[in-house]
Amino acid sequence: PPELVLTFAAGPTNTPTNVPLPTATPTLTPTSTPLPSATQTLIPTNTPVPPTNTATFTSTATPTYTSTNTPTNTPTTGPSSTFTNTATNTPVLPTPTYTTPPTNTRTPTATSIPTSTLISTSTPISSVLTLVPVADSRVMQVSPDTNDGTLSRLDVDSPGEESYIRFSVSGVTGAVQSATLRLFVTNGSSNGPSLYGTDNTWTETGITWNNRPAPTTGAIANVDAMTAGTWTEYDLSGYVTGDGTYSFVFLPDSTNGVRFDSREAGSPPELVLTFATGPTPTPTNTLTPGPTNTPTNTPTAGPSPTPTNTPSSESVVFVGAGDIADCSGTGDEQTAQLLDNIPGTVFTVGDNAYPNGTTTDYNNCYEPTWGRHKARTHPAVGDNEYNSSSTAAGYFNYFGAAAGDPTKGYYSYNLGNWHIIVLNSNCSEVGGCSTGSAQGQWLQADLAANPRACTLAIFHEPLFSSSGTTSSVQDFWTILYGAGADIILNGHRHNYERFALQDPNGAADPGRGIREFVVGTGGRSHSSFGSTAPNSEIRNNTAYGVLKLTLHPTGYDWQFIPIAGQSFTDSGSTQCVTP
Repeated sequence: PPELVLTFAAGPTNTPTNVPLPTATPTLTPTSTPLPSATQTLIPTNTPVPPTNTATFTSTATPTYTSTNTPTNTPTTGPSSTFTNTATNTPVLPTPTYTTPPTNTRTPTATSIPTSTLISTSTPISSVLTLVPVADSRVMQVSPDTNDGTLSRLDVDSPGEESYIRFSVSGVTGAVQSATLRLFVTNGSSNGPSLYGTDNTWTETGITWNNRPAPTTGAIANVDAMTAGTWTEYDLSGYVTGDGTYSFVFLPDSTNGVRFDSREAGSPPELVLTFATGPTPTPTNTLTPGPTNTPTNTPTAGPSPTPTNTPSSESVVFVGAGDIADCSGTGDEQTAQLLDNIPGTVFTVGDNAYPNGTTTDYNNCYEPTWGRHKARTHPAVGDNEYNSSSTAAGYFNYFGAAAGDPTKGYYSYNLGNWHIIVLNSNCSEVGGCSTGSAQGQWLQADLAANPRACTLAIFHEPLFSSSGTTSSVQDFWTILYGAGADIILNGHRHNYERFALQDPNGAADPGRGIREFVVGTGGRSHSSFGSTAPNSEIRNNTAYGVLKLTLHPTGYDWQFIPIAGQSFTDSGSTQCVTP
């Protein structure tokens, strides 16, 4: 969901301080003539008022000084000078001091008066650093020797479910002002778990219930009620104080468990640090010679706070293909090399490991290529995965929880502002694909529970293709079209084809139709085209490559990226449809 991130200085507003100015002692020049009226510039000083001078000050907001001096010569042992001073001044100014010779009344002539200019030499700057975990895993008492470090979920429940998470903090250049651990809740709780510190001896792929480290602190933070589909936050201010490695464990407070997205999921945990990057401002007084004694506060503007390392919530990258890995060719390695240089979430659209999607095929062919991006991959199942197993055991064993329930093969998740749905087009193996089937009913309920401006669906076999169609998935289209879905990704046909917006019957519908991409270009082989299907906008069956989608909050960009040495490409941008 969208986020508004505010960065602000945590200290009080800078208040300049007026430091008293040094007193300028007037130089008196003897004269025997009567004293003319004199205009005197007043000098603020902390020197007490001599008894021979009487001064009255009326203070307003403008520091303007007007002094009227009327001398009176009285034949006494020493003349005295009486001054009536009318001044306007912001600060409370002490009376000026004058030195008078014992036998004559003199005209005081003021010498140069220093001016105080207050300059703020530094401005407080705050930075925001947002980090994702370097490791996380759940552990379960019922499976004490099982490692679940690759799952896309973190579960905490009583009895016997705990989750661990680790952050490597670097780049903090000042005092940490706040530290917040944010987690996306996928299954809510009325009494969430407490967070404890622990040591760094565990590894993501090695931790189990039996070897998990114990807490090394008391409870650092706790959150009670948590709602599914929202972010929850733990305040770690005072515990995360700078660069370093920090490990935590979530321990249950109740039997009402909670589930968070792990770092392998679409909304991974975040550690958000706010810290000062500059010194505390210290105003300094610079004395400048001049005829005025008006303190001037001239703050020097500093740079605006600049958040760093903050991932944008405005767009996400979604990249992948189908019909991928075959040990007899090199196309899969070449497309995997494209993924090496493209960040974001990886998808597959089925037939991921040839020839039959067995465990051996996945381990020997997929794992050395696309498998190096397994931790960020959300897969879809193809028909080849069922060639040697009625349950597609090789596929589900390899991808684990990331592939969803192995009895279904369909699941959904959120990515940025988008809702992503993965369906199983092997209809006979999962009880059908019709509106009334278990999968069809689940799809309708999932769309109703996840209203989004933009929705994307993935399933292996396409309804529309210039290489042949699969009518059994038309009800998928009908349901998705009714909910205002935007994109459908397919494979099965070993080529690339992009369609214009159309409805489930294949009629052009530029107002609210769905755009279909066939992207069976992962590296296995190529298949030919027959007659060009209606609404087909572009086709290619000679290039291997991946489809990169940049998903914005209300629209998307697409780009087909070919492997090195091939030139075919396709790109464009559009807004999501209005249901």
